[in-house]
Amino acid sequence: MERMRFAWIIGALAVLMVTGCGKKMQDDDTPITLKLWTHEDPNRQRLEEGYATAYMAAHPNVTIEYSVYPSGRIQDLISTAYASRNAPSIWNLELQKAYPLLAQGICAPLDPAAIGARTETEIIDMYLEHMLDPVVDAKGELGPRGKIYGLSLELNNWCMYLNKKIFRDAGLDPETEYPKTWEDVMAVSERIVRRTGNTIIRRGFDFRYPDYLISWVPMVNQLGGRVVSDDGTEAITNLDAWTRVLEYMQEFGPNGKNLGSPTYKRPRTAFDTDSNEIALSLSGLYQEARIATVNPDFYTSGEWMVIPYPVFVGGLDLAGCYYFQYYMVNSQIPEREQREAWRFISFMLSHPEDYLNEVALVQPRRSLIESDAYKNMPYSGVFLDDLARAEPVYYGAASWQINQLINEAIEEVMLNNVSPRTAAEKLKRSAQRVLDETE
Repeated sequence: MERMRFAWIIGALAVLMVTGCGKKMQDDDTPITLKLWTHEDPNRQRLEEGYATAYMAAHPNVTIEYSVYPSGRIQDLISTAYASRNAPSIWNLELQKAYPLLAQGICAPLDPAAIGARTETEIIDMYLEHMLDPVVDAKGELGPRGKIYGLSLELNNWCMYLNKKIFRDAGLDPETEYPKTWEDVMAVSERIVRRTGNTIIRRGFDFRYPDYLISWVPMVNQLGGRVVSDDGTEAITNLDAWTRVLEYMQEFGPNGKNLGSPTYKRPRTAFDTDSNEIALSLSGLYQEARIATVNPDFYTSGEWMVIPYPVFVGGLDLAGCYYFQYYMVNSQIPEREQREAWRFISFMLSHPEDYLNEVALVQPRRSLIESDAYKNMPYSGVFLDDLARAEPVYYGAASWQINQLINEAIEEVMLNNVSPRTAAEKLKRSAQRVLDETE
């Protein structure tokens, strides 16, 4: 494995030398240190640390410090670092977490010439339609109109992973009796669940707590509700839709049918172990690489599959929201370092098939989506079909604050048995206040 990794680094270095990727424009060769902060993902870490090694070998004046932090902490760490003017040169977060920082004007625009492009349009055209829209300043609110403030590390939407063995153990045929509606999810979970007293030892399904904007809000959208109205003025529209989905959560939780709860082990982590703990888990295509790393026998067993995101009976045919992770650059560092940061980001992201094959991350580049490499990934067609019936995750200056308020509402109805209507009304008042203060 180390020999293969060494060969890969030498190959990447050769690409840098031959193609001139990352050349210095008019910049001098004074020493530069780039600090990159990202969330934990062992497969991606190995890949990107290899890119950093190759880049530093081709650019001896550049030092890249690659740091990894827990997914649940990195957002707060970056925000705190910005407040003390000690933020990293390069960082990435999910769009709904990153956008509040972008809205503050503390992210640096990309100079196309720094990565060998002539115009922003040339860069935008490399991607599927609208994939860079969230990080393109179309109105000129952050600086010159049309500037790009991020390059896409990944496009993601979540479907359901299914453990076939657990389905069969519960007397269900995974190929024909997998859940297609949220009503099915409840019914299937009742058949699969096992408990010791009131403690669940095997779940049919459980939610991705607390990633509600991606995984849970689409349930509300299916019933006609919205986080924010189209004109951006009203929060938590169609209170009946929010109430109904909160009723579903209360019925699902420990004070209802006792099928799941935020207090249990993360579903996707439990799923990967194949230890008879959970049958259904929401996650993205990237989860395939994590299963292969954590449990290679399960990955090759043929005992798992991926199914579409369920829809409420009578609801709109909407799948789980799709979201992005963008690499962004700190505007508080010198412009010389900003340019070098964009060059290194561009070099990393110029290997989309490596990210797909090693990490199962999908860059929304036209060339990748149309490639055999993508088409040959297990169940990639399920994710692509769901993407066609999905909407982008809600993002805005208030996005993550509203996500936290949704978290409070769900925990109130699931754990404290608060009336779903009461929780929905409180959520609307709180979210409206946040929206009025930030947007």
